[in-house]
Amino acid sequence: MAKNKDARPPTFAVSVVGLSGTEKEKGNCGVGKSCLCNRYVRPDADNYYSEHTSVLSTIDFGGRVVNNDHFLYWGDVSHRGDEGLDCKIQVIEQTEFIDDQTFLPHRSTNLQPYTKRSAATKLQSAEKLMYICTDQLGLEQDFDQKQMPDGKLNIDGFVLCVDVSKGCNRKFDDQMKFVNSLYSQIVKSKKPIVVAATKCDECVDQHLRDLYAFVNSKKNLMVIETAARFNVNIDLSFNALIQQLDKTRGKPKTVPYLEAYKVQRQLIASVTDRFEKVMLHTVRDYHTTWKTVANILKGQSDYDEFITLEGSRKARSMFTKHIEKLKQEHINRRREEYLTTLPKTLNNLFNNLEEVEHLSWAEAQDVIRIRPDFQYWFVRLEHTPWDETDHIDNSDRRIPFDLLETPDAGRIYYNHVQHLLSEKRRGEMKERFKKTLERVHFISPGQPWEEVMCFVMEDEAYKYITESDRRDVYSRHQQEIVEKAKEDFQEMLFEHAELFYDLDLNATPSCDKMTEIHSVLNEEPRYRALQKLAPDRESLLLKHIGFVYHPTKETCLSGQNCVDLKVEQVLANRLVQLDHGRSNLYYNSANIDKINLCLLGKDGLSQELANEIRAQSTDDEYTLDGKIYELELLPVDVNSTLLFSHTWVTTFKPHGCFCVFSSIESLNSIGDCIGRIRAEMAQSRRDRFAQPLPFILILANQRDNVCKNIPILRHQGQQLANKLQCTFVDIPSGAFPRKFTEFQIKQGLRAVLEGLKHNYDVLAPLPCIKDMTETDLRIVMCAMCWDPFSVDLILSPFLDSHCCSAGQPGQSNTLILDKIIRDSRKRIQVTILSYHSAIGVRKDELVHGYILVYSAKRKASMATLRAFLAEVQDVIPVQMVAITDSQADFFENDSIKELMTEGEHIATEIAAKFTALYSLSQYHRQTEVFTPFFNEVLEKKPNIESAFLFDSSSRECTTGASEDVFPTSPHSHSPAYNTYYPESDDDNEAPPPYSPIGDDVQLLPTPSERAKYRIDLEGNEYPIHSTPVGDHERNHKVPPPVRPKPVLPKPNVRKLDPNLLKTIEAGMRGNRRMPRGPGTHSEDVEASDNYADPVDTLFRSRGFHNDDIYAVPEDAHSRLVKMKNSFGGVHGPHGGEEENGFDRRPQAGRRPSKYKHRSKILFSKTKAYQRRFLSDSEGEESCPATQKKKKGRAHRGSEEDPLLSPADQWKIGIDNPAITSDPEQDDKKAKKKKTPKTAKEPKKPKTIKPPKPLYPPTRRTWESNYFGVPLLNLVTPERLIPHFVEKCVDYIERTGLTTEGLYRVCGNKTDQDNLQKLFDQDHNIDFVAMDVAVNAVAGALKAFFADLPDPLIPYSLHPELVEAAKIMDHMERLQVLREIVKKFPSVNYQVFKYIITHLNRVSQHSKTTLMTADNLSICFWPTLMRPDFENKDTLSTTKLNQAVIETFIVQSDYFFHGGEVAESSSSEGTPPPRCHNMVEALLPLQLPPPLQPQQIQHTLPPEPLM
Repeated sequence: MAKNKDARPPTFAVSVVGLSGTEKEKGNCGVGKSCLCNRYVRPDADNYYSEHTSVLSTIDFGGRVVNNDHFLYWGDVSHRGDEGLDCKIQVIEQTEFIDDQTFLPHRSTNLQPYTKRSAATKLQSAEKLMYICTDQLGLEQDFDQKQMPDGKLNIDGFVLCVDVSKGCNRKFDDQMKFVNSLYSQIVKSKKPIVVAATKCDECVDQHLRDLYAFVNSKKNLMVIETAARFNVNIDLSFNALIQQLDKTRGKPKTVPYLEAYKVQRQLIASVTDRFEKVMLHTVRDYHTTWKTVANILKGQSDYDEFITLEGSRKARSMFTKHIEKLKQEHINRRREEYLTTLPKTLNNLFNNLEEVEHLSWAEAQDVIRIRPDFQYWFVRLEHTPWDETDHIDNSDRRIPFDLLETPDAGRIYYNHVQHLLSEKRRGEMKERFKKTLERVHFISPGQPWEEVMCFVMEDEAYKYITESDRRDVYSRHQQEIVEKAKEDFQEMLFEHAELFYDLDLNATPSCDKMTEIHSVLNEEPRYRALQKLAPDRESLLLKHIGFVYHPTKETCLSGQNCVDLKVEQVLANRLVQLDHGRSNLYYNSANIDKINLCLLGKDGLSQELANEIRAQSTDDEYTLDGKIYELELLPVDVNSTLLFSHTWVTTFKPHGCFCVFSSIESLNSIGDCIGRIRAEMAQSRRDRFAQPLPFILILANQRDNVCKNIPILRHQGQQLANKLQCTFVDIPSGAFPRKFTEFQIKQGLRAVLEGLKHNYDVLAPLPCIKDMTETDLRIVMCAMCWDPFSVDLILSPFLDSHCCSAGQPGQSNTLILDKIIRDSRKRIQVTILSYHSAIGVRKDELVHGYILVYSAKRKASMATLRAFLAEVQDVIPVQMVAITDSQADFFENDSIKELMTEGEHIATEIAAKFTALYSLSQYHRQTEVFTPFFNEVLEKKPNIESAFLFDSSSRECTTGASEDVFPTSPHSHSPAYNTYYPESDDDNEAPPPYSPIGDDVQLLPTPSERAKYRIDLEGNEYPIHSTPVGDHERNHKVPPPVRPKPVLPKPNVRKLDPNLLKTIEAGMRGNRRMPRGPGTHSEDVEASDNYADPVDTLFRSRGFHNDDIYAVPEDAHSRLVKMKNSFGGVHGPHGGEEENGFDRRPQAGRRPSKYKHRSKILFSKTKAYQRRFLSDSEGEESCPATQKKKKGRAHRGSEEDPLLSPADQWKIGIDNPAITSDPEQDDKKAKKKKTPKTAKEPKKPKTIKPPKPLYPPTRRTWESNYFGVPLLNLVTPERLIPHFVEKCVDYIERTGLTTEGLYRVCGNKTDQDNLQKLFDQDHNIDFVAMDVAVNAVAGALKAFFADLPDPLIPYSLHPELVEAAKIMDHMERLQVLREIVKKFPSVNYQVFKYIITHLNRVSQHSKTTLMTADNLSICFWPTLMRPDFENKDTLSTTKLNQAVIETFIVQSDYFFHGGEVAESSSSEGTPPPRCHNMVEALLPLQLPPPLQPQQIQHTLPPEPLM
């Protein structure tokens, strides 16, 4: 140590020594002496160099830094101790430089070996420069130049470096030998020594332990664990040496490497964190440069500390990473923006699930490219990818198209598809939840969600959707049910029309009236349904009352649906068209001599007919009825495209069309073809007044199998002709060798000529019409607002006529008809009004007749009609019109049936006319419909006008009317009568006007009947729909729907087969031809309860207060019989019969009455509300009619027909197709004919008759070629199962296996019969398209087996089956049964196998159908075995028979399919116990409909069954 003469800080020179030499001696790398010195002298990271070479060139070795020495001067370090004492440490590194040429040590002035040379304590080298790094050699001028002081140094201590790492091709033992040798030389200098274990960051534990062993073996030697790379314990190694040199200094604490390293890393981490924070705060833009940032951060402690510890290179690296991170964040933000926009874009481009559900993402991109709005959503870049271009800094927010190729875009696309699917699923679940709410019937309008949610929480849809969706769905459901409840409430108010329309217009209801209204309405569920919305309900009621008493079309509750508004619109549009070209006829059939015929057929049949006609012609001239006609023929196949173009009609101009058929297939094709031709002609016809094209159906003779097919074809052809309203030409009797006869061709030509003549009469030019102000008749047509039909429908009978014109200016709802009535042309003014507008007309204006229209689908419509009609004067003729979709509605809908029946009842009671219009039919809308009505109105016109004047004057003074005010009404001369009741005994078809009983109904009058009167027709022959009047009205009187009187219950009265019309009509004609006197009737009968039993109650007194006398219809000899309203009144010669109809001829001196006094229904309805209101205070006995009426309504819908009366059935319900024959009723009728009662003879209690056989030979009432025939006739070798059975089973198994009570619950019998009738006509009908009820199909299937001539299980095998059922052993019983089954006839076996297999499949769904094999066997065994229940032996074996069928069902696999024995149920596994009496035997018997167990529950003898 240098002497301190002037108190300067002491200076110590430290020599760092360690293994050195050639690569052979020290390996590929040194022991870390240079790095140790570098880190101690220049600790800053920027000044630390990890690579220092000892291989130098001769020039570098001779440079001023090395200066031809084998040691380096590293400079000095000022050191401040813990006690504040400063010192300076000069660092010398002893090494050995190797020549890069010879790889031998350079020659220097000191030629001693390294061990001796490095132990030297005095060093000298003139102008030797301080060493910084290897790059300094040769470039000394570029680095800081600092000379070694005085050119010499005295070494004060040594730092001995020992590499404890794995080393590079160096053995640690060799190093320790060198160290040991070196230590031996150094220790001789008696200088302090500190051992520095270098490269401890790569330490080998064994080496470190060996080093400690070496050190511990020496005296005053310590080890410091260092790592120059991480600057760990570098200062400590030198400080420890200084403490030994300067004993005044405190001994430093020796810290193991791991602890020191941990402290160092914590320091670096802390500094790094602070630096990162400074950088994050300073650098926000990824465009910032490092130079800018360095200048900004320079001088900040956090930055400087980091530069010191980690260096500027690492700082810049961190900056670069930060910039990249900022840039990536920016790109990510842009990408997120694009990806966020992409779903919206896809939603705009692909918002239809069906469009993208099966598209891959690549396919979807191809679709996007060609979209016209591609440029609006996307941008194509010249260079890709987009995030490596300037587009990232572009403000364009369109999506780079190459972004779509990324997985994220594909994921978004598939998520979009899934979103569409989930939205679809969500929508489905919301709708499903909506339907769940609809099934919860106790949800009332206005009920809060909280009260309902607990009842639907277990629903799957409830769990799937969110609470907001639930509330949204419930809110929507509430809105619907509230609107529905309000509509129902409004409809209910209209249904109680009689309650509101009993006061005059502009009246104000009193408090009592309001009390009555509330009292009546409170009984209605639809009134109580709005209990939670009482203010809304009261508002609706007051609004309705205000409209009723102050009706205008502006205040009509139906708004734009008001009839008045719609009529004005339709007439304004249609009547303008009627002014163009009234009679542009293109035929004048008066002198026609040429006939153009289109021949329509299939498979060459039309050409054959053309050849036959030409064969009968001479040069295309045909002689018919003494006149020669030129024929031009156009044979066309039904499949030809020519038929569906209107050009062939305009070019060929056919006068008629012969449609020929020879099979069911060709007939069906003909029917379809005619329908399409008519539709095509109707759409393309420009001239509305061109005549329709007559179609003639001709049946071709079949020479091969005449007997088998001709009857079927004849029946089907006649049905199609009736349906299409055209002529049918049959094959004449006898054998003919050709397909067509001369008779058929002439009949067809006559039909064509008759049609042409008919059209000419209809379309004859109108004569000069009178002044528009003069009209012969004033007719008012009334319709109900909001009725479910178009106004065009009720106007079509007028507007479709060429004789229709607009009314006077200002009468926007009036039209004028010019019609030929009674051989003279009359002008008829028809005013079409709503009922509320017609009320004022009814009271104040002259009206010659009313056409009252109502919808058979709407009770309110009928109620409004009743209320209006009740106040109409009974001298004014009335035509009632029921509107429905089709004739089939009568059978398929009970409510329509009831309303149509009620309408006809009213019409019958007041002797009005009744007809029906069908919205789905074009052939019942002609003016001809109202011709009989116009005839009657014209006949009654003088009396109507006299009555109007009489009524006007009688308001001031009551005077007597003349005797001839009410003349005789026409009876036998009515065209309607001539149409429906021809005197021919061969006519079996006489249905009611609306009767949809089948297609074989004769709907058209014959040409001879049409010739009896000239009417103004249009188009083809159309039926006249009106109720017959006069002597034959009694055949159309149906009592109101009330239950039979409770005095004498009739439990065996059943609903009769609705298809026995032929029998009824035969009886009806028989009664019609019988001489009959007029019946008698009282006038103001209050109630309708006696309609069910008219005979015994006809003359019962009801406490009358009026002595008015009514005239009854004339009898066959035009005698008029009158009676007084008393017990001793005058009776006709045949007083045993009753007439419900009333003539409009009152006694002289009587004021004109109102229809409510002519009709029991109208009278009872009008008075019912008052009686009901009074009954609340006066007791139930005050209104028995009301009670009866209520009972009748409650009874509606049961199996018993409410229209059926125990009285003579020929007097009631003939117009109702549902009333037909019944064996018991036939017996009653026969008895009545033998012993007729007098009117006053009391009823006798009925005696219980012995029951009829449970299974009569047939249950059908129509002829069938399929049902009721032997099973053998219904199968073929190719089809072993009857087609009907297959269709029923297939339909049931597809749609009915979840129907509760399948085969047990009885289907509608009318539906069953209609199903079989339709199948009779077409074996290919589609049950699914018909949407027929499953129970009806099941009933029809059972009826099929019930109608077989012999049961499916032959009677001969019944005893064997019974005996087999008694076998106790299960397997033996099954084997015996299997042998018995083999004895079935082959046809029966196949069908039995088929039906039992089906029943087995049904039983497998018993959890939903509740129909186990046991239940199915109870339902089916009587059908399959058809036993005689009047036989005691049969009753004793019922349980055994049922057990046999159950066994067949359960074990169907074993019996028929070679399967194993199924596990048997308790009921099937053991035979039933024997019954000891009949009652016990009957207890388990639960026969399903159509079987009727009440028929066998008669008195049974107590003797036991053997």
